[in-house]
Amino acid sequence: MNWFLELNPVLQTLIATLFTWFVTALGAATVFIFKTINKKVLNGMLGFAAGVMIAASFWSLLAPSIEMAEEAGQIAWVPAVVGFLAGGAFLWLV
Repeated sequence: MNWFLELNPVLQTLIATLFTWFVTALGAATVFIFKTINKKVLNGMLGFAAGVMIAASFWSLLAPSIEMAEEAGQIAWVPAVVGFLAGGAFLWLV
């Protein structure tokens, strides 16, 4: 891994972008290989994707909002709860 860290940052970005593109294309290409999929496998994949999205929304949105509220001297959970409820209400309207 040290060889990667010693590269120019622009080259690191290019390699990481190409790797991400390749893995995404590889995952998307599976629709051409499998015409049908087992219901249990599909449920497992959807459950995994839901878990990833919940983790991403917590670590990228909720945890920083709680931390920012604490730094501002507010009750820490209020902005997170208000945002969560507002998002749920918006989805209900849509």
